[in-house]
Amino acid sequence: MSNSPSAATQQEKRLSAYLETLGEAAGHADRIEPFKFYCKGLLLPGDRKSVEPLAARLAPDNVRRMHQSLHHLVADAPWMDEDVLAQVRSAVLPAMQKQGPVVAWVVDDTGFPKKGKHSVGVARQYCGQVGKQENCQVAVSLSIATWKASLPIAYRLYLPEDWTNDPDRLKATKVPTEIQFQTKPQIALEQIRQAVASEVAPGVVLADAGYGVNGPFRAGLSELNLPYVVGVQSSMTVWAPGTAPLPAKPWKGNGRPPKLLRRDDQHQPVSLKALALALPRTAWKNVTWREGAKRNLRSRFAAVRVRPAGRDYDKAEPHAEEWLLIEWPSTEAEPTKYWVSTMPQTATLRTLVKMAKHRWIIERDYEELKQELGLGHYEGRGWRGFHHHATLCIAAYGFLIAERSLFSPSARAGDLGLSTPKRSPDFQPRGSRSSRAA
Repeated sequence: MSNSPSAATQQEKRLSAYLETLGEAAGHADRIEPFKFYCKGLLLPGDRKSVEPLAARLAPDNVRRMHQSLHHLVADAPWMDEDVLAQVRSAVLPAMQKQGPVVAWVVDDTGFPKKGKHSVGVARQYCGQVGKQENCQVAVSLSIATWKASLPIAYRLYLPEDWTNDPDRLKATKVPTEIQFQTKPQIALEQIRQAVASEVAPGVVLADAGYGVNGPFRAGLSELNLPYVVGVQSSMTVWAPGTAPLPAKPWKGNGRPPKLLRRDDQHQPVSLKALALALPRTAWKNVTWREGAKRNLRSRFAAVRVRPAGRDYDKAEPHAEEWLLIEWPSTEAEPTKYWVSTMPQTATLRTLVKMAKHRWIIERDYEELKQELGLGHYEGRGWRGFHHHATLCIAAYGFLIAERSLFSPSARAGDLGLSTPKRSPDFQPRGSRSSRAA
């Protein structure tokens, strides 16, 4: 799209119409203007996207009043995040689908390093942003994805058990009374069930090993008739191709007939790593799954049909066969990644690889949500503010996705040419650094 004044004006009109609709989903006419201001502030240039810097950019002549309005919207106003996210999805998905159908639902979690212990959900836990245990908050999300674009449609803070077992902290951060401890896979499955109930265009569920190793999570997806490609660990056990657990013991005529499957010393499942190392050289094929910025992305893979073995000795019927997909780069001493999948038995190796690797698409989402739209910049401590700020960030991001899909592939936060008053040169809001150029 041209950066001419007329093009920028048309874009601003589209943004205003988009935010008007979303503001109505916030449930009260008085919230529409603050909603529009907040999202516009997120899209403007600037390194810090917490409430005070936003107010300074939007209303430099009346920062205090704008600050009060934005703070009330995000920290106190009782609008429903789910309703606004549903409206974002309804507004943005048609634009995404003009470039292709929904192919995947992507489960992920993202961490925000945080000092102190009073912000809702903060605890010492694994933080993907820094790649280690850290004091942080972690949120679980569900995104819908075409081959070209993706959009978060659900977002929920994970509360560690230390939090759910501490009534004083729950009260101080105004966590709703109905919120109980749930693992990340349980949160994700709840988000997926809601998406199914809302009749979101279905896709193959993609998730990393943090979710894929969870048997109830995989079983829940199958109960919903959703195929999946999920990461698993090399220690997971399966029955090798062509094998299965032993049937129940023969009935001798006394008591109830035995029903449970068996294994013995000579008949045992194997770990994924052991199975991979035992595959013949002919099982491995080089596969290119997409074009990278500098070169095609390519590696070596094998796919075989296996039966998961997890706790099948408590079952009367064996687990159904699934695909096991393994990546073993030729430069590595052993396989590096494993996935299991319920995609059709007729799926090709390249199809499995392309889908497994499609999780990469949400990395771009979180890079922009964090770096450009300030997803982790909210400075309040409460449950409502944490989720409201995230919803507003996703709403702003949704506009960028729609613009890219229909008009401007290069649309980015800070580069839209949106009109904004000139800020007083001597005003420096807390937590801000010098803004980058528009």
